[in-house]
Amino acid sequence: MPKRADSSDFLAGLLHALAESLDVREIFARISEAAARAVPHDFLMLGVWSEDRQRVRLMALSGDLPGIPGDVPVPEAMRRALMEHESIVTNDLVLKPGGTVFRCLMRVDGETTGRPVEVAAEPLWKELATRRGIRSFLRIAIRLRGGVFGGVLFCSTAPDAYPPEQVARARQIADCVALALAHQRLAEEEQRSAEARARAARLEQRVRWLTEELEAHGRHRVVGRSAAWRDVLEQAGKVAGAEATVLLTGESGTGKEVVARFIHRASARAEGPFVAINCAALPEQLLESELFGHEKGAFTGAMTARAGTVEQAAGGVLFLDEVGEMSPAVQAKFLRVLQEREYQRLGGTRTMKADVRVLAATNRDLKSAVARGSFREDLYYRLAVFELGLPALRERPEDLPLLAEAFLEEIGRDVGRPAAGLAPEARAILAAHAWPGNVRELRNALERAVILCEGGMITPRHLPIGLTSPSASAAPAAGASASLADPGPGTLEAAERDMILKALARAGNNKSKAARLLGLTRAQLRSRIDRHGITAED
Repeated sequence: MPKRADSSDFLAGLLHALAESLDVREIFARISEAAARAVPHDFLMLGVWSEDRQRVRLMALSGDLPGIPGDVPVPEAMRRALMEHESIVTNDLVLKPGGTVFRCLMRVDGETTGRPVEVAAEPLWKELATRRGIRSFLRIAIRLRGGVFGGVLFCSTAPDAYPPEQVARARQIADCVALALAHQRLAEEEQRSAEARARAARLEQRVRWLTEELEAHGRHRVVGRSAAWRDVLEQAGKVAGAEATVLLTGESGTGKEVVARFIHRASARAEGPFVAINCAALPEQLLESELFGHEKGAFTGAMTARAGTVEQAAGGVLFLDEVGEMSPAVQAKFLRVLQEREYQRLGGTRTMKADVRVLAATNRDLKSAVARGSFREDLYYRLAVFELGLPALRERPEDLPLLAEAFLEEIGRDVGRPAAGLAPEARAILAAHAWPGNVRELRNALERAVILCEGGMITPRHLPIGLTSPSASAAPAAGASASLADPGPGTLEAAERDMILKALARAGNNKSKAARLLGLTRAQLRSRIDRHGITAED
């Protein structure tokens, strides 16, 4: 064994070894070499307790010890001794034939703790006592930041190798190791923090890139800088990389399809199709046919076979808008798509694979619908693997000017007569309105205003009457009913529908003439007729 050295010599060598790396494991052999000049040993070990203090994880060891386990259970007798004493000296370590280890535990002053303690021969002690010939060991407790507890273990093949006076030097060595271990943990925490910051920066950059890309896609632009809206996009960016089903919730008109398209563009299925279907727009049988397709002759009028939206969206995303309106029968069949990834066409017998990622949206409270029995609980939990709530426009007022500017630019291109801008009075009215129809209502109001202003400045007289009335501008109380999300009688949607019907009546149902009366193109009028569900009978 190396000769003992004075305190300054061995500490200088120890500190020099510790300065070489922040990772104690990398330099533990050098630490052992320096420490052996003061506290002779054949092997040196560093262990850290588990949180429940029932096991010890060996973080580092010196010497050739291939049989030493990395995770060691601590017998109760030894655990009590380790907890009670800062230092433990054992100068007689013997594995008895019956399978127990006979050890004599001593305090710093050299007095024994009482009668010798016998513990079960765990793998660590069996390896040390029988295969490595260890007869003595000195264990010094260390405490780390956060209440972590561990110890440095000096092992020697010589009997009576550690007299009480060795403990002070061993304590100095253990303190240095504890300090180095604390620095290592701080460095690891800083590295994890840096990695987390880098991931957040990459995610923010990805959100920015996707936002800029989607801004070039007309009606599906992602506009907004408010904290609430950025949080939605950040969560959407995180879930986009997974294949998880996403349920988008929020009032009508908050931009659920916009976020769904954002998730699609950020996902591995970005090159695949994005197919949307409104579950409230079709009766039960037609919805089933739209989703799953049908075979020729499946029902009256089915003259040819037709692929459904599940099949059309293969390799991409299927977006179910207003999924809460899906009938119980269709719910049961769609549940199979999510559970088994298979389905059958209406009137068919061939089982087909569903290679789609499902994104769903609703303005209803599906949990209440489940409680009432109108929506299947198992389907709800299949859809709400990742639920993402969208804020109402009144909850993100700082985004209103940005949205208005984007809509005016977009609408101006569509109608061919862009507005000169928004008068301050009109801006004030827009800012004061509660927007029960959210972003959709804002766009419709601005579209009407652009048509009426004929290329001039938009003033209050160009805005819908509902926006300028005091009752319509009063913000709803917190926790307002979700019924505000649905446009009802007297809303902008109803007023626009009434204007179209009157224009068609004046034009004798001549759509080109009605479009001129309204200041629209024939294609724009046709789009609005379809959106409002206006028929010849109306």
